[in-house]
Amino acid sequence: MRKTSAVLATLSLAVLALTGCTAAPTFDGAACDRSGGSSGLADAVTVEGNLGAKPDVSIYTPLHVEKSATTDVVVGDGRAVQNGQQPFVYELTLFSGETGEEVAGTPYDPAQGPLTSLDIQGARFPALADALKCVTQGSRTVVALTADDAGAEALQSFGLDADDTMVFVVDTIDVLLPKAEGSLQFNDARGMPTVVRAPDGTPGVIIPNSDAPSSLVTQTLILGEGDDVEADQVPIVQYTALSWDDKTVMTQTWGKAVSTDLQQVAPAVAQELVGKPVGSQVLVVTPASDSAPAVVYVVDILGAITVPTP
Repeated sequence: MRKTSAVLATLSLAVLALTGCTAAPTFDGAACDRSGGSSGLADAVTVEGNLGAKPDVSIYTPLHVEKSATTDVVVGDGRAVQNGQQPFVYELTLFSGETGEEVAGTPYDPAQGPLTSLDIQGARFPALADALKCVTQGSRTVVALTADDAGAEALQSFGLDADDTMVFVVDTIDVLLPKAEGSLQFNDARGMPTVVRAPDGTPGVIIPNSDAPSSLVTQTLILGEGDDVEADQVPIVQYTALSWDDKTVMTQTWGKAVSTDLQQVAPAVAQELVGKPVGSQVLVVTPASDSAPAVVYVVDILGAITVPTP
């Protein structure tokens, strides 16, 4: 929808700014506070409707901000996005600040809510990613990006003028865990690797100077408190894989992006996650074969999604 106002015809929001960081929760270890959002932007953009459903949005046009701005029109009480890799499910609608017209959006279908991260969003819209740091599950956020922050290529790709303001309405539907969380478990099996963890969850693995087990071995290192992973679900994980023999990292997702393809990369390992609660950290050692060495996997289960059936 479009609202016009003679008084606001050349509305300038010079005072609007991205949320400042002053208190918990934290993002990459730095405290941030989303409570001081931009009241000016809230006055210029009216959003109605239920979270997760396509919003009814009215923009006093033309809306041009001198500095990219954000405001949480709904503040959720769920988990916060704490780092760039942390996955979350969102819905989004993009509007032209010049005309108030909708430009693009996600499907707003609960069965196929898009999974993203701030690193993914930041690759195209760094200011949008900055605006969503520490956003909590259940929040609805309005973000206005200047033409400079949006970028000429992005504006052109959406058919917007070079000086237009991009206005995003973002619903944060679900925020997954940033790392395994739960109770540490005791395992008395001898000759197995030892796992230590950095504050951000990245594991360090100490492999003993002994032969690898001749059959698959699984240990739960941290027992999560979420729902059990079901056989028809796709686990969302962070993992590290190391060669037992030379004790080197073969592959890992930490520092990159979470994985949803463990079932294709290591199906035997993915199978061991079925029945394990979300939040768990699982150690799996696959034995050597004629074509592959023994491999140590340390897997953090951050969530699980059910793939819609056609």
